[in-house]
Amino acid sequence: MKTEGGVIAVIIGRAGSKGLPGKNSRLLLGRPMVRYTIDDAKQASLIDRIIVSTDCEEIKVIAQKESLAVIDRPPELASDTAMVDAAVRHAIEADGGNEQIIVILYANVPVRPDDLIDRAVRKLVETGADSVQSYCDVGKHHPYWMVRLDDEGRVTPHHPNTVYRRQNLPELFLPDGGVIAVRHSALFTVVEDEPHAFLGTDRRGILTLAGSVIDVDCQTDLDLAEVCLKRKEAVRIA
Repeated sequence: MKTEGGVIAVIIGRAGSKGLPGKNSRLLLGRPMVRYTIDDAKQASLIDRIIVSTDCEEIKVIAQKESLAVIDRPPELASDTAMVDAAVRHAIEADGGNEQIIVILYANVPVRPDDLIDRAVRKLVETGADSVQSYCDVGKHHPYWMVRLDDEGRVTPHHPNTVYRRQNLPELFLPDGGVIAVRHSALFTVVEDEPHAFLGTDRRGILTLAGSVIDVDCQTDLDLAEVCLKRKEAVRIA
């Protein structure tokens, strides 16, 4: 498939993390977590170039050993409140490239389907959409069953609900962090008080199976990622 204008992958991973300190460079099965995302980007057939945006020296060294360009992420774009799209825009501007499709990949996602990145880029090109993001089914964590608790533990339903069985809940999907493919024009559209304006107006999604994408934010996620990676490797060997 031709991808007119080129495709660049931006891997983003900052040094800080409250849930799991140093998670992006933390060892997972003997390898720094970011290496799994680097491998996924390198294996994607529709990616032309890869750059890494980080304020972490460990990630910087890892990326340079993989012969990848590194963009130094400034402190104001590496805080807990920094916006992902702002960090990616900074990386694109600092790199100076002119690719028209940008693939955003999180360094803390060590588990994603082998074809996920190419699926996202392919759908973006074929549909002419502004962005394509991967989603998974919300499963049993459905907003119909969510509640609010006050200081005394009183329960208030978050959403009026007449559904008793999980199988009868309306289908809803959640961004899983596996991949975002976005056009340059959309990424550089900034609208005040609209944090997702960078995804454009024509937003498309691709679905992933439960457990096929692991976004690591805590120790439990890390443990699950280890199990999934071991299972994935066992299938490959078999």
